[in-house]
Amino acid sequence: MKPSLRSLLALTLALASAGAPLAALAADANTLTDAEKSSGWKLLFDGKSLAGWTSFKKTTPPEKGWDIQDGWLHHIAKGGGGDIVSAEKYSEFELTWEWRLAEGGNSGLKYFISDDRKGGAIGHEYQMLDDDKHPDGKKGLNRQTAALYDVLDPANRPVKKPGEINQSRILVKGMHVEHWLNGAKVLEYELGSDALKAAIAKSKFKNVEGFGTRFPGRLLLQDHGDEIFIRNLKLRDLTAK
Repeated sequence: MKPSLRSLLALTLALASAGAPLAALAADANTLTDAEKSSGWKLLFDGKSLAGWTSFKKTTPPEKGWDIQDGWLHHIAKGGGGDIVSAEKYSEFELTWEWRLAEGGNSGLKYFISDDRKGGAIGHEYQMLDDDKHPDGKKGLNRQTAALYDVLDPANRPVKKPGEINQSRILVKGMHVEHWLNGAKVLEYELGSDALKAAIAKSKFKNVEGFGTRFPGRLLLQDHGDEIFIRNLKLRDLTAK
Protein backbone atom coordinates (compact mmCIF):
# COMPACT_ATOMS: atom_id res chain seq x y z
CA MET A 1 0.00 0.00 0.00
CA LYS A 2 1.41 3.40 -0.98
CA PRO A 3 1.63 5.96 1.83
CA SER A 4 -0.78 8.89 1.67
CA LEU A 5 0.34 12.48 1.27
CA ARG A 6 -0.80 13.14 4.83
CA SER A 7 1.29 10.27 6.22
CA LEU A 8 4.36 11.44 4.29
CA LEU A 9 3.90 14.97 5.61
CA ALA A 10 3.55 13.66 9.15
CA LEU A 11 6.74 11.66 8.78
CA THR A 12 8.55 14.71 7.40
CA LEU A 13 7.53 16.81 10.39
CA ALA A 14 8.41 14.04 12.82
CA LEU A 15 11.88 13.56 11.43
CA ALA A 16 12.52 17.28 11.29
CA SER A 17 11.46 17.73 14.91
CA ALA A 18 13.57 14.79 16.01
CA GLY A 19 16.67 16.25 14.45
CA ALA A 20 17.18 13.54 11.85
CA PRO A 21 18.63 14.76 8.54
CA LEU A 22 15.88 16.02 6.26
CA ALA A 23 17.78 14.76 3.22
CA ALA A 24 17.00 11.24 4.41
CA LEU A 25 13.37 11.80 3.47
CA ALA A 26 14.22 11.73 -0.23
CA ALA A 27 16.25 8.55 0.01
CA ASP A 28 15.16 4.95 -0.14
CA ALA A 29 14.84 3.06 3.12
CA ASN A 30 18.08 1.88 4.71
CA THR A 31 20.29 4.21 2.68
CA LEU A 32 22.32 7.32 3.46
CA THR A 33 22.40 10.50 1.44
CA ASP A 34 25.63 12.35 0.76
CA ALA A 35 24.52 14.96 3.30
CA GLU A 36 24.02 12.31 5.97
CA LYS A 37 27.39 10.78 5.24
CA SER A 38 29.13 14.14 5.48
CA SER A 39 27.37 14.76 8.81
CA GLY A 40 28.73 11.51 10.21
CA TRP A 41 25.65 9.30 10.01
CA LYS A 42 26.07 5.60 9.31
CA LEU A 43 23.71 2.71 8.69
CA LEU A 44 23.47 0.01 11.33
CA PHE A 45 21.18 -2.12 9.15
CA ASP A 46 21.63 -2.45 5.40
CA GLY A 47 18.10 -3.72 4.69
CA LYS A 48 19.43 -7.00 3.33
CA SER A 49 21.28 -8.87 6.07
CA LEU A 50 22.25 -9.06 9.73
CA ALA A 51 25.71 -7.71 8.95
CA GLY A 52 26.99 -5.79 11.95
CA TRP A 53 24.83 -7.72 14.42
CA THR A 54 25.58 -10.85 16.43
CA SER A 55 24.09 -12.90 19.20
CA PHE A 56 25.15 -11.68 22.64
CA LYS A 57 28.73 -12.72 23.43
CA LYS A 58 29.07 -14.42 20.04
CA THR A 59 30.67 -13.47 16.74
CA THR A 60 27.82 -14.55 14.48
CA PRO A 61 24.11 -13.72 14.28
CA PRO A 62 21.47 -16.27 15.30
CA GLU A 63 20.48 -18.89 12.73
CA LYS A 64 16.79 -18.55 13.49
CA GLY A 65 14.27 -16.08 14.84
CA TRP A 66 15.39 -13.08 12.77
CA ASP A 67 15.00 -12.49 9.04
CA ILE A 68 14.63 -9.71 6.46
CA GLN A 69 11.27 -8.83 4.90
CA ASP A 70 10.98 -6.07 2.27
CA GLY A 71 13.81 -4.06 3.80
CA TRP A 72 12.68 -4.57 7.38
CA LEU A 73 14.67 -6.39 10.04
CA HIS A 74 12.03 -8.78 11.33
CA HIS A 75 11.85 -10.73 14.56
CA ILE A 76 9.59 -13.75 14.12
CA ALA A 77 7.04 -14.26 16.89
CA LYS A 78 8.17 -17.13 19.13
CA GLY A 79 10.91 -17.80 16.61
CA GLY A 80 13.68 -17.98 19.17
CA GLY A 81 17.11 -16.76 18.23
CA GLY A 82 17.55 -14.48 21.22
CA ASP A 83 18.62 -10.86 21.45
CA ILE A 84 21.03 -9.42 18.90
CA VAL A 85 23.71 -6.81 19.64
CA SER A 86 25.75 -4.41 17.57
CA ALA A 87 29.27 -5.45 16.73
CA GLU A 88 30.47 -1.94 17.59
CA LYS A 89 30.31 -0.09 20.90
CA TYR A 90 29.06 3.45 21.43
CA SER A 91 29.29 5.92 24.30
CA GLU A 92 27.86 9.21 22.98
CA PHE A 93 25.56 9.05 19.97
CA GLU A 94 22.42 10.04 18.14
CA LEU A 95 20.35 7.07 17.02
CA THR A 96 17.17 6.99 14.94
CA TRP A 97 15.03 4.12 13.70
CA GLU A 98 11.55 3.18 12.51
CA TRP A 99 9.56 0.29 13.91
CA ARG A 100 6.18 -1.37 13.85
CA LEU A 101 4.97 -3.84 16.40
CA ALA A 102 2.41 -6.64 16.24
CA GLU A 103 -0.74 -6.34 18.32
CA GLY A 104 -0.03 -7.26 21.92
CA GLY A 105 3.70 -7.09 21.27
CA ASN A 106 6.67 -6.20 23.43
CA SER A 107 10.23 -5.36 22.44
CA GLY A 108 12.94 -2.86 23.20
CA LEU A 109 16.16 -1.25 22.07
CA LYS A 110 18.84 -1.27 24.76
CA TYR A 111 22.01 0.79 25.01
CA PHE A 112 25.04 0.65 27.32
CA ILE A 113 25.22 -3.14 27.03
CA SER A 114 28.37 -4.62 28.59
CA ASP A 115 29.81 -7.98 27.60
CA ASP A 116 30.98 -8.49 31.18
CA ARG A 117 28.06 -7.30 33.31
CA LYS A 118 26.76 -9.86 35.77
CA GLY A 119 23.21 -10.92 34.92
CA GLY A 120 23.65 -10.83 31.16
CA ALA A 121 22.56 -8.29 28.57
CA ILE A 122 21.23 -5.65 30.93
CA GLY A 123 21.21 -2.03 29.81
CA HIS A 124 19.12 1.10 29.49
CA GLU A 125 16.06 0.13 27.47
CA TYR A 126 13.91 2.24 25.17
CA GLN A 127 10.64 0.37 25.51
CA MET A 128 8.55 -0.55 22.46
CA LEU A 129 5.15 -1.91 23.49
CA ASP A 130 1.49 -2.31 22.69
CA ASP A 131 0.57 -0.26 25.75
CA ASP A 132 -3.08 -1.26 25.67
CA LYS A 133 -2.88 -5.00 25.11
CA HIS A 134 0.41 -6.13 26.63
CA PRO A 135 0.34 -6.76 30.41
CA ASP A 136 3.41 -4.57 30.95
CA GLY A 137 1.37 -1.55 29.89
CA LYS A 138 -0.83 -1.97 32.95
CA LYS A 139 2.13 -1.69 35.34
CA GLY A 140 2.72 2.00 34.84
CA LEU A 141 4.16 4.54 32.43
CA ASN A 142 7.72 3.38 33.07
CA ARG A 143 6.82 0.13 31.29
CA GLN A 144 5.17 1.80 28.29
CA THR A 145 6.46 2.90 24.90
CA ALA A 146 9.47 5.27 24.94
CA ALA A 147 10.04 4.81 28.68
CA LEU A 148 13.44 4.17 30.17
CA TYR A 149 12.15 0.73 31.00
CA ASP A 150 11.16 0.28 34.67
CA VAL A 151 13.02 3.47 35.63
CA LEU A 152 11.58 6.69 34.15
CA ASP A 153 8.18 7.67 32.75
CA PRO A 154 7.77 9.22 29.30
CA ALA A 155 5.31 12.09 28.88
CA ASN A 156 3.00 13.43 26.17
CA ARG A 157 3.72 10.57 23.78
CA PRO A 158 2.33 10.63 20.23
CA VAL A 159 2.46 6.84 20.08
CA LYS A 160 0.91 5.03 17.12
CA LYS A 161 -1.17 1.89 17.10
CA PRO A 162 0.28 -1.61 16.56
CA GLY A 163 0.93 -2.18 12.88
CA GLU A 164 1.59 1.51 12.25
CA ILE A 165 5.11 2.91 11.85
CA ASN A 166 6.70 4.75 14.78
CA GLN A 167 9.89 6.77 14.50
CA SER A 168 12.20 6.85 17.52
CA ARG A 169 15.36 8.66 18.53
CA ILE A 170 17.85 8.39 21.37
CA LEU A 171 20.39 11.12 22.07
CA VAL A 172 23.33 10.62 24.43
CA LYS A 173 25.56 13.68 24.65
CA GLY A 174 27.86 14.05 27.63
CA MET A 175 25.79 13.00 30.63
CA HIS A 176 22.52 14.09 29.01
CA VAL A 177 20.11 11.53 27.49
CA GLU A 178 16.87 12.05 25.58
CA HIS A 179 14.16 9.71 24.26
CA TRP A 180 12.06 10.93 21.32
CA LEU A 181 8.95 9.45 19.72
CA ASN A 182 7.42 10.57 16.42
CA GLY A 183 9.01 14.00 16.58
CA ALA A 184 8.36 14.69 20.26
CA LYS A 185 10.85 14.65 23.10
CA VAL A 186 9.13 12.47 25.69
CA LEU A 187 11.84 11.84 28.28
CA GLU A 188 15.24 13.20 29.36
CA TYR A 189 17.63 12.52 32.20
CA GLU A 190 21.15 13.15 33.42
CA LEU A 191 23.47 10.20 33.95
CA GLY A 192 24.83 10.15 37.50
CA SER A 193 22.20 12.58 38.79
CA ASP A 194 20.48 12.17 42.15
CA ALA A 195 17.13 11.97 40.36
CA LEU A 196 18.25 9.07 38.21
CA LYS A 197 19.87 7.29 41.14
CA ALA A 198 16.63 7.59 43.11
CA ALA A 199 14.59 6.17 40.22
CA ILE A 200 17.02 3.28 39.73
CA ALA A 201 16.83 2.51 43.48
CA LYS A 202 13.09 1.86 43.03
CA SER A 203 13.56 -0.31 39.92
CA LYS A 204 14.51 -3.89 39.20
CA PHE A 205 18.02 -2.63 38.36
CA LYS A 206 18.81 -1.32 41.84
CA ASN A 207 21.44 -4.00 42.44
CA VAL A 208 22.99 -3.96 38.96
CA GLU A 209 26.53 -2.66 39.27
CA GLY A 210 27.20 0.34 37.04
CA PHE A 211 23.59 0.77 35.89
CA GLY A 212 22.98 4.46 35.23
CA THR A 213 26.53 5.21 34.12
CA ARG A 214 27.85 5.91 30.63
CA PHE A 215 30.47 3.73 29.00
CA PRO A 216 31.21 2.39 25.50
CA GLY A 217 28.57 -0.31 25.14
CA ARG A 218 26.73 -2.27 22.51
CA LEU A 219 23.22 -1.64 21.26
CA LEU A 220 20.72 -4.47 21.61
CA LEU A 221 17.54 -5.40 19.78
CA GLN A 222 15.37 -7.48 22.03
CA ASP A 223 13.84 -10.88 21.42
CA HIS A 224 10.83 -10.75 23.73
CA GLY A 225 9.06 -13.51 21.82
CA ASP A 226 6.88 -11.10 19.84
CA GLU A 227 6.90 -9.89 16.25
CA ILE A 228 8.54 -6.57 15.48
CA PHE A 229 9.85 -4.90 12.31
CA ILE A 230 12.74 -2.38 12.33
CA ARG A 231 14.35 -0.33 9.55
CA ASN A 232 16.24 2.92 8.89
CA LEU A 233 18.45 2.23 11.88
CA LYS A 234 20.99 5.05 11.70
CA LEU A 235 23.60 6.34 14.13
CA ARG A 236 25.84 9.39 14.43
CA ASP A 237 28.77 8.94 16.79
CA LEU A 238 29.11 12.05 18.96
CA THR A 239 32.18 10.97 20.90
CA ALA A 240 34.63 13.87 21.25
CA LYS A 241 32.43 16.15 19.12
